[in-house]
Amino acid sequence: MATLRLRQYWDLTKPRVVALIVFTALVGMLLAVDGLPTAEETRRGLLGFFGIWLAASSAAAINQLLDSRIDAKMARTSWRPIVAGQVTPTQALVFALALAALSMTILVLWVNPLTAALTFASLIGYAVVYTVYLKRATPQNIVIGGIAGAAPPALGWASITGTLEPHALLLVLIIFVWTPPHFWALAIFRREDYARAMVPMLPVTHGVQYTRWQILFYTVLLVVVTVLPWATGMSGLFYLGGALVLGLVFLGYAWKLMDPPDELYAMKVFNYSIVYLMALFAFILVDHWLQPLLQPMAAFELQPVG
Repeated sequence: MATLRLRQYWDLTKPRVVALIVFTALVGMLLAVDGLPTAEETRRGLLGFFGIWLAASSAAAINQLLDSRIDAKMARTSWRPIVAGQVTPTQALVFALALAALSMTILVLWVNPLTAALTFASLIGYAVVYTVYLKRATPQNIVIGGIAGAAPPALGWASITGTLEPHALLLVLIIFVWTPPHFWALAIFRREDYARAMVPMLPVTHGVQYTRWQILFYTVLLVVVTVLPWATGMSGLFYLGGALVLGLVFLGYAWKLMDPPDELYAMKVFNYSIVYLMALFAFILVDHWLQPLLQPMAAFELQPVG
């Protein structure tokens, strides 16, 4: 019984969504470190990771609480704990506030105030601004609200350095541009659910074909944006090669979505977009670790002969 109860509260935190969020935050942390982390950087990183994870989980629980009416009308979300009556709204609110309070305590006292402030702003941006207003107000909801979901790499970076640096913001930009094609592919497949719940997602308000064109446009923009880490000297050729291959495959998916073979193809695009983001961040991290090894080799090759 206790295990079942824990599972219900665990489901409130949207663990699969949060896992992707904290992965990008972890990459941000590791990119902020040159070489092996010091003991102090390791301590801040671990506490920062835990604090960011708690905040993301809190935001997910608040999102489910505020969206329970919508969730009840959608097949994709009708099983969620509040809708199913497994957790009461009061219990969900107390749980979410406890996670948020613990997160802020950890980040303020043992990481740094900047990370705490940015994390709190992201929590409010997603759990309140997006969920309460943007989601119901405009078909551009996921574009405008996407900045909150794109913030984790900067949060991770700030937890290590205590600063908000341009390269961290570049990671945020990548996720910001990735979010529309990722989410709109799901929205195409679930458009009847959104229409029934009266949520003005782009396929509902502007039609599927228009949404397909928007996905293609944002995917092209994403490929361009993902070249910037190499163009700015943040990453090397290993990352660039990986980013271009991943981007070309994403473009192939987006192009095929213009005239898909079946209704399920939109979900194939959605699923690839998740793999794409994880692989892209893995490439940039591996490239970061490779640079110290490649630089001495490059210097050796440039030495004059004789």
